Amino acid sequence: MYPVTVNDHAEAEFAAHTVREALGEERFAPLPQPLHGSEDFSRVLAEIPGAMLTLGAPPAGADPEHSPNNHSPLAEFDDAVLADGAAVYAELAARRLTHTG
Repeated sequence: MYPVTVNDHAEAEFAAHTVREALGEERFAPLPQPLHGSEDFSRVLAEIPGAMLTLGAPPAGADPEHSPNNHSPLAEFDDAVLADGAAVYAELAARRLTHTG
């Protein structure tokens, strides 16, 4: 069993700000409700302040709110988002290395 995954508020804001600046305001969407699955990243966040981000990748034209989740056998992914995901992770790392607070 895994503990509940709890984002650190300051780290979640840092990540949100970074995503908005890197990809644009329209590319960041906070989840309106918490996810209910188990996640081993909860063990990391229990020890180190951080935030869990997800990368939406439904095919173009699909409604992300009604698309099958990534564990569904019906899930389809748009691989074009991978470059944006890598760019966000790189930007988060670069900013974290230069940001102290």
